[in-house]
Amino acid sequence: MAEAAAKTDFKKTLDSYRARAGEFRVLEVPPMRYLAVDGRGDPNTAQEYADALAALYPVAYRLKFASKRELGRDYVVPPLEALWWADDMAAFTSARDKSRWEWTAMLMVPDWVADDMVDAALAAVAAGDRPAPLDEVRLELLDEGLCVQTLHVGSYDDETATLADLHDRFIPEAGLRMTGRHHEIYLSDPRRVEPSRLRTILRQPVARVG
Repeated sequence: MAEAAAKTDFKKTLDSYRARAGEFRVLEVPPMRYLAVDGRGDPNTAQEYADALAALYPVAYRLKFASKRELGRDYVVPPLEALWWADDMAAFTSARDKSRWEWTAMLMVPDWVADDMVDAALAAVAAGDRPAPLDEVRLELLDEGLCVQTLHVGSYDDETATLADLHDRFIPEAGLRMTGRHHEIYLSDPRRVEPSRLRTILRQPVARVG
Protein backbone atom coordinates (compact mmCIF):
# COMPACT_ATOMS: atom_id res chain seq x y z
CA MET A 1 0.00 0.00 0.00
CA ALA A 2 2.85 2.37 0.81
CA GLU A 3 4.46 1.64 -2.55
CA ALA A 4 1.19 2.35 -4.36
CA ALA A 5 0.78 5.62 -2.44
CA ALA A 6 4.24 6.75 -3.54
CA LYS A 7 3.46 6.29 -7.25
CA THR A 8 2.88 9.65 -8.95
CA ASP A 9 -0.21 9.93 -11.16
CA PHE A 10 0.22 13.06 -13.26
CA LYS A 11 -3.48 13.13 -14.14
CA LYS A 12 -4.05 13.98 -10.48
CA THR A 13 -1.01 16.15 -9.74
CA LEU A 14 -0.56 18.38 -12.80
CA ASP A 15 -2.84 21.38 -13.19
CA SER A 16 -2.50 21.14 -16.97
CA TYR A 17 -4.41 17.83 -16.83
CA ARG A 18 -7.40 19.50 -15.13
CA ALA A 19 -10.47 20.35 -17.18
CA ARG A 20 -14.25 20.31 -16.83
CA ALA A 21 -16.92 19.50 -19.38
CA GLY A 22 -18.88 22.52 -20.55
CA GLU A 23 -16.21 24.96 -19.39
CA PHE A 24 -13.50 26.68 -21.41
CA ARG A 25 -10.58 27.34 -19.09
CA VAL A 26 -7.69 29.71 -19.82
CA LEU A 27 -4.41 28.59 -18.26
CA GLU A 28 -0.65 28.87 -18.59
CA VAL A 29 0.88 25.50 -19.49
CA PRO A 30 4.54 25.14 -18.48
CA PRO A 31 7.15 23.72 -20.86
CA MET A 32 6.97 19.92 -20.86
CA ARG A 33 9.06 17.17 -22.45
CA TYR A 34 7.55 14.42 -24.56
CA LEU A 35 8.48 11.28 -26.42
CA ALA A 36 7.08 12.15 -29.86
CA VAL A 37 6.47 10.65 -33.31
CA ASP A 38 5.02 12.48 -36.33
CA GLY A 39 2.61 11.15 -38.94
CA ARG A 40 -0.32 11.85 -41.23
CA GLY A 41 -3.78 10.43 -41.90
CA ASP A 42 -6.89 9.11 -40.16
CA PRO A 43 -5.85 7.67 -36.78
CA ASN A 44 -8.62 5.09 -37.01
CA THR A 45 -7.31 3.56 -40.22
CA ALA A 46 -3.71 4.69 -40.76
CA GLN A 47 -1.18 1.97 -39.92
CA GLU A 48 1.29 4.79 -39.37
CA TYR A 49 -0.61 5.88 -36.26
CA ALA A 50 -0.75 2.38 -34.78
CA ASP A 51 2.97 1.96 -35.48
CA ALA A 52 3.73 5.25 -33.73
CA LEU A 53 2.02 4.08 -30.55
CA ALA A 54 3.78 0.71 -30.79
CA ALA A 55 7.08 2.60 -30.71
CA LEU A 56 6.21 5.14 -28.01
CA TYR A 57 4.84 2.85 -25.30
CA PRO A 58 7.79 0.43 -24.93
CA VAL A 59 10.13 3.40 -24.48
CA ALA A 60 7.78 5.05 -21.97
CA TYR A 61 7.58 1.89 -19.88
CA ARG A 62 11.36 1.42 -19.99
CA LEU A 63 11.66 4.94 -18.59
CA LYS A 64 9.11 4.25 -15.87
CA PHE A 65 10.94 1.13 -14.70
CA ALA A 66 14.34 2.87 -14.88
CA SER A 67 13.02 5.78 -12.81
CA LYS A 68 11.73 3.42 -10.14
CA ARG A 69 14.88 1.28 -10.15
CA GLU A 70 17.55 3.98 -10.41
CA LEU A 71 15.89 7.01 -8.81
CA GLY A 72 13.37 5.44 -6.46
CA ARG A 73 10.59 7.44 -8.13
CA ASP A 74 7.68 5.46 -9.54
CA TYR A 75 4.87 6.91 -11.62
CA VAL A 76 1.91 6.00 -13.78
CA VAL A 77 2.82 6.30 -17.46
CA PRO A 78 1.10 9.56 -18.49
CA PRO A 79 -1.88 9.55 -20.84
CA LEU A 80 -1.43 9.50 -24.58
CA GLU A 81 -1.50 12.96 -26.13
CA ALA A 82 -1.45 14.22 -29.69
CA LEU A 83 -1.05 17.44 -31.62
CA TRP A 84 -3.29 17.71 -34.68
CA TRP A 85 -3.24 20.14 -37.58
CA ALA A 86 -4.19 20.56 -41.22
CA ASP A 87 -3.62 23.15 -43.93
CA ASP A 88 -7.27 24.14 -43.45
CA MET A 89 -8.41 23.92 -39.83
CA ALA A 90 -11.98 23.43 -41.08
CA ALA A 91 -10.87 19.82 -41.58
CA PHE A 92 -11.49 19.49 -37.83
CA THR A 93 -14.91 21.16 -37.76
CA SER A 94 -17.25 22.08 -40.63
CA ALA A 95 -15.32 20.12 -43.29
CA ARG A 96 -14.16 17.32 -41.04
CA ASP A 97 -11.80 15.13 -43.07
CA LYS A 98 -9.46 12.89 -41.09
CA SER A 99 -7.44 11.88 -44.14
CA ARG A 100 -6.10 15.46 -44.24
CA TRP A 101 -4.96 15.48 -40.64
CA GLU A 102 -1.32 15.59 -39.63
CA TRP A 103 -0.32 14.64 -36.11
CA THR A 104 2.34 14.21 -33.48
CA ALA A 105 1.64 11.38 -31.02
CA MET A 106 3.21 12.01 -27.60
CA LEU A 107 3.81 10.64 -24.12
CA MET A 108 5.00 13.04 -21.42
CA VAL A 109 8.40 12.48 -19.77
CA PRO A 110 8.70 13.49 -16.08
CA ASP A 111 11.02 16.43 -15.43
CA TRP A 112 13.24 14.34 -13.12
CA VAL A 113 14.09 11.86 -15.91
CA ALA A 114 17.43 12.84 -17.47
CA ASP A 115 18.04 12.87 -21.21
CA ASP A 116 20.58 10.06 -20.94
CA MET A 117 17.91 7.84 -19.38
CA VAL A 118 15.78 8.44 -22.49
CA ASP A 119 18.74 7.48 -24.69
CA ALA A 120 19.21 4.30 -22.65
CA ALA A 121 15.52 3.41 -22.91
CA LEU A 122 15.58 3.86 -26.69
CA ALA A 123 18.68 1.66 -26.93
CA ALA A 124 17.10 -1.04 -24.76
CA VAL A 125 13.94 -1.15 -26.90
CA ALA A 126 16.05 -1.22 -30.07
CA ALA A 127 17.94 -4.26 -28.76
CA GLY A 128 14.73 -6.28 -28.39
CA ASP A 129 11.67 -6.64 -30.63
CA ARG A 130 12.32 -3.36 -32.41
CA PRO A 131 9.18 -1.39 -33.43
CA ALA A 132 9.36 -0.21 -37.04
CA PRO A 133 9.32 3.58 -36.43
CA LEU A 134 11.60 3.53 -33.36
CA ASP A 135 14.19 5.66 -35.17
CA GLU A 136 11.55 8.38 -35.51
CA VAL A 137 10.93 8.63 -31.74
CA ARG A 138 12.45 11.81 -30.37
CA LEU A 139 12.51 13.74 -27.11
CA GLU A 140 10.82 17.10 -27.68
CA LEU A 141 10.28 20.14 -25.48
CA LEU A 142 6.81 21.60 -26.00
CA ASP A 143 6.27 25.14 -24.71
CA GLU A 144 2.62 25.99 -25.34
CA GLY A 145 2.25 28.83 -22.85
CA LEU A 146 -1.20 30.42 -22.75
CA CYS A 147 -3.93 27.91 -23.69
CA VAL A 148 -7.66 27.32 -23.55
CA GLN A 149 -8.90 23.84 -22.73
CA THR A 150 -12.04 21.92 -21.90
CA LEU A 151 -13.08 18.34 -21.19
CA HIS A 152 -14.99 16.52 -23.91
CA VAL A 153 -17.01 13.50 -22.80
CA GLY A 154 -18.06 11.25 -25.63
CA SER A 155 -16.93 9.95 -28.99
CA TYR A 156 -13.98 11.60 -30.69
CA ASP A 157 -16.22 12.20 -33.70
CA ASP A 158 -18.55 14.28 -31.50
CA GLU A 159 -15.86 16.89 -30.74
CA THR A 160 -16.84 18.96 -33.78
CA ALA A 161 -19.42 21.23 -32.10
CA THR A 162 -17.18 21.90 -29.09
CA LEU A 163 -14.21 22.77 -31.31
CA ALA A 164 -16.33 25.04 -33.49
CA ASP A 165 -17.60 26.84 -30.37
CA LEU A 166 -14.04 27.17 -29.07
CA HIS A 167 -12.56 28.42 -32.35
CA ASP A 168 -15.41 30.63 -33.59
CA ARG A 169 -16.94 32.02 -30.38
CA PHE A 170 -14.98 31.67 -27.14
CA ILE A 171 -11.49 32.51 -28.40
CA PRO A 172 -12.41 35.72 -30.28
CA GLU A 173 -14.87 36.83 -27.56
CA ALA A 174 -12.10 36.41 -24.96
CA GLY A 175 -9.79 38.68 -26.96
CA LEU A 176 -7.57 35.79 -27.99
CA ARG A 177 -6.30 34.29 -31.22
CA MET A 178 -5.18 30.76 -32.00
CA THR A 179 -1.44 30.20 -32.24
CA GLY A 180 -0.14 26.63 -31.81
CA ARG A 181 -1.54 23.26 -32.78
CA HIS A 182 -4.74 21.64 -31.56
CA HIS A 183 -3.81 19.36 -28.64
CA GLU A 184 -5.75 16.39 -27.29
CA ILE A 185 -5.08 14.46 -24.08
CA TYR A 186 -6.72 11.05 -23.88
CA LEU A 187 -7.73 10.34 -20.29
CA SER A 188 -9.62 7.17 -21.26
CA ASP A 189 -8.52 3.97 -22.95
CA PRO A 190 -10.80 3.48 -26.00
CA ARG A 191 -10.17 -0.28 -25.79
CA ARG A 192 -11.87 -0.38 -22.37
CA VAL A 193 -14.32 2.53 -22.37
CA GLU A 194 -17.38 2.81 -24.60
CA PRO A 195 -17.32 5.84 -26.94
CA SER A 196 -20.04 7.77 -25.10
CA ARG A 197 -17.92 7.80 -21.92
CA LEU A 198 -14.51 8.68 -23.34
CA ARG A 199 -12.86 11.63 -21.55
CA THR A 200 -10.60 13.82 -23.67
CA ILE A 201 -9.03 17.18 -22.87
CA LEU A 202 -9.19 19.51 -25.88
CA ARG A 203 -6.52 22.24 -25.74
CA GLN A 204 -5.75 25.15 -28.01
CA PRO A 205 -2.69 27.40 -27.54
CA VAL A 206 -3.61 31.07 -27.87
CA ALA A 207 -2.22 34.60 -27.62
CA ARG A 208 -3.88 37.79 -26.47
CA VAL A 209 -4.96 40.16 -29.24
CA GLY A 210 -3.30 43.56 -29.18
